[in-house]
Amino acid sequence: MPVFRKLVEEIGAFLAYEATRELPLREERVQTPLTETTVRRIATRPVVAPILRAGLGLLPGFLQVVDDAVVAHLGFYRDPQSLEPVPYYANVPPDLGGRRVFVLDPMLATGNSGVAALNALVERGAKELAFICLIAAPEGIANMHGAHPNVSIVTCAVDTRLNHHGYIVPGLGDAGDRMFGSLTSVPAMTRSKR
Repeated sequence: MPVFRKLVEEIGAFLAYEATRELPLREERVQTPLTETTVRRIATRPVVAPILRAGLGLLPGFLQVVDDAVVAHLGFYRDPQSLEPVPYYANVPPDLGGRRVFVLDPMLATGNSGVAALNALVERGAKELAFICLIAAPEGIANMHGAHPNVSIVTCAVDTRLNHHGYIVPGLGDAGDRMFGSLTSVPAMTRSKR
C-alpha cells in the first residue's frame, strides 16, 4: 500500500510535466542576489480537480510541479451494478472561465466518472480541460471523447479492454483501494442505505 501510493505520487509529477507543457506563460521581473532579471511564470493559475478518492493519489505529484494550482474536489463513486457515476461531493470554484483545468483520476475505465466530472466543470465555465490518468481503456477514451471531443487525455498506458465488471484488463485493480487500504469505493453512508 505505501509503495503503491508513493509510486502513484511520483508518476503524478511526470504526468503533470507532460500535461502542463503548453500552459501560457508571462514574463515577470525578479531580483536575484546579483541583479534584476526577467523570468517566465505560468500566466494564470490552473485548477486541478482530483476525483475523490483515487484522484488524490496523483495530487501531491501534480502540486510538486504547479505548487500554486487551485485545488477543486469532485466526489463520485461507481455504482457496482450499473457502473454509472454517483456524485456525492463537489467543492469547485464558481467560475472556471479562462482557466486551464486538469482532472485527476488514476484509472480511465468506462469513462463514466470522468465524463461526469468534466460535465460538472463545464457547467462552471471550464473550456480548456485535460484528463490525467495512469492507465486508460479504449472504451473509456472513446466514451470521454464522444462526450468531450476537445479534452486532452494524458496517460501512461492504454491497456487492452474492460472486463464484464468494468475493470481495466490487465490493469492494476482498484487504485483507490490499493492506495488507501480500503475494501470498497462506495461511501459508507451510501452502503448503509442499500
